[in-house]
Amino acid sequence: MKMNCIAVDDEPLALKLLADNIGKVAYLNLAATCSNAFEAMKALQENQIDLIFIDIQMPGLTGLQYISTLENKPMVIFITAYKQYALESYDLSVVDYLVKPVSLERFVRACNRAKELYELKSLKNVSPVQATQEYFFVNSDYSQIKVIFSDITWMEGLRDYVKIYLKSTNKPLVIRSSLKSIEEQLPPNKFIRIHKSYLISIESIVAIRKNSVFIKEKELPVGDTYRESVDRLVTKKS
Repeated sequence: MKMNCIAVDDEPLALKLLADNIGKVAYLNLAATCSNAFEAMKALQENQIDLIFIDIQMPGLTGLQYISTLENKPMVIFITAYKQYALESYDLSVVDYLVKPVSLERFVRACNRAKELYELKSLKNVSPVQATQEYFFVNSDYSQIKVIFSDITWMEGLRDYVKIYLKSTNKPLVIRSSLKSIEEQLPPNKFIRIHKSYLISIESIVAIRKNSVFIKEKELPVGDTYRESVDRLVTKKS
């Protein structure tokens, strides 16, 4: 599986060299080249990006400033002519910090580190139980109720309670739990959190707008924190 990446550098020759190096790494797919942070913003909105290669000193918005603005940021490798920002960069949990000029061997080692992290994250996101199990049990009315994943349309968190809306009945199942606790038991490839109060079945989505998701006749809001996840879902499906 290839990792989608973007290259960001305001120097044309440096950007070309970076793009050439990326092209030599078989598991990388260069989705866009950007000459500044604002072009990088646009690239992240239009593509599902796993890794960013970015310079630090750029006009308008530096690489450090830009990366610090990202909430759910991809993996990051800084490539810069300046050594003095290394400590500050690691506060942003970057994969690596490369100082120009960068040898191809050193560049590949940084990419390999990103690949290892990417593979670990992929394994963590889908556990063996989630990959095979099609149901879970919830405590409701002093009974353990079996809920089949494919029967769930959406869920609503209400303080200490969660309402689970099912296809098989018009009456929601009300359980004492948190939405976060329920989310941890669901397969991430079948459900998506769109709001602090809403968790929905991807299969049940009828349409998506900028600020809302539609499930049959029901319109649910998309929270700012979760907008990137919804945008990635659209990109993935398109």
